[in-house]
Amino acid sequence: MFLTTVETTMISIAENILNEARKQPEGTVITARGMLHLGSRAAVDQALSRLVRSGHLMRIARGAYVVPVKSRFGARPPSAKRVIEALAATGGESIAAHGAAAANALGLTSQVPVQQCFVTSGRGKRLSLGAQTLEIRHVPHWQMALKSRPAGDAIRAVAWLGERHARQAFAKLRKTLPETEWQALTSARPLLPTWMAKAVSEAAANETGANR
Repeated sequence: MFLTTVETTMISIAENILNEARKQPEGTVITARGMLHLGSRAAVDQALSRLVRSGHLMRIARGAYVVPVKSRFGARPPSAKRVIEALAATGGESIAAHGAAAANALGLTSQVPVQQCFVTSGRGKRLSLGAQTLEIRHVPHWQMALKSRPAGDAIRAVAWLGERHARQAFAKLRKTLPETEWQALTSARPLLPTWMAKAVSEAAANETGANR
């Protein structure tokens, strides 16, 4: 069986894409746009599809691919943490834990999220990592003001809890957050919704009054 020139070119482009992809850290997201130096858009798209069919790449979303991780148990998707970190690094946008996960981590709720979910100030998206689905939801810019640091997690946690629980949550956070994080949180009040900024101010005032 003889291959046509087009087929030979396609195989060559696919091999070059795979070679470059395998040099990247685990979880690096591969896109056609990032491989256009290897061929035309149509040729790169076809090569990526060929690599998915052969199992050398996994499609995690439309136009987004990752290299599966090989182990003695077979191939598996990269870890969700690595993929999220790679997306944040290459996309130039902040991605952080969802408010529900942040609230649980900060001890504000015992409720454990069933599904892994993240938030971003950019476009929302849904990723498929094998049997696992990751959702990245768009949130207002103020929720990402302090990015993924503890003070930022506190903002997203209280945003998820809602105005009704804000005063109690911030009173607890005042005692548990490191001083530098609490100061960062209070400094961010001009960026927050009125109800949240007021709750932060009340927690700070109550602490000041208790120390007199």
